Amino acid sequence: MQLSWLEAQANDAPCTLKDLEAAGVTYAFLSTDPAQFEPQLAQLCESKGYVARDEVALSENTPNLQGLKDKFKDEHLHTDDEVRFVLEGAGIFDIRSVDDRWMHIEVEPGDVLVVPAGRNHRFLLTDACRIRCVRLFRDMAGWTPVYRHPPQPAAL
Repeated sequence: MQLSWLEAQANDAPCTLKDLEAAGVTYAFLSTDPAQFEPQLAQLCESKGYVARDEVALSENTPNLQGLKDKFKDEHLHTDDEVRFVLEGAGIFDIRSVDDRWMHIEVEPGDVLVVPAGRNHRFLLTDACRIRCVRLFRDMAGWTPVYRHPPQPAAL
């Protein structure tokens, strides 16, 4: 994981795990070997009440990739936690801190990020345009994005 302030000022202290924790965001690192991570994911599911799971992969070959990228590039929140365990590739989460600044997190294989329900964030792909993640849910309906500033239709 690479962590920084998106719009850092010269006198800023570095963004740290304590800044993530203050915003309710949980970070962990797991092996990408299923024999090692499966028991740990099962423990996370049991402790947090996650009952559904899937796997998502995005790449340049993904149908309607631009539409999917557009859906999550604008600031939004969910009514359920957003849990991602990165198996391959990389992605970027920009998450609002407690003082409403952007914490910029580049996630890589082995990274587990839990963005709590109600925390504003956005998701972007890196220039490599490839990520594969395990997603965990309490309820799939809670994963619908609620935009902070609803996207505006393109001007004619």
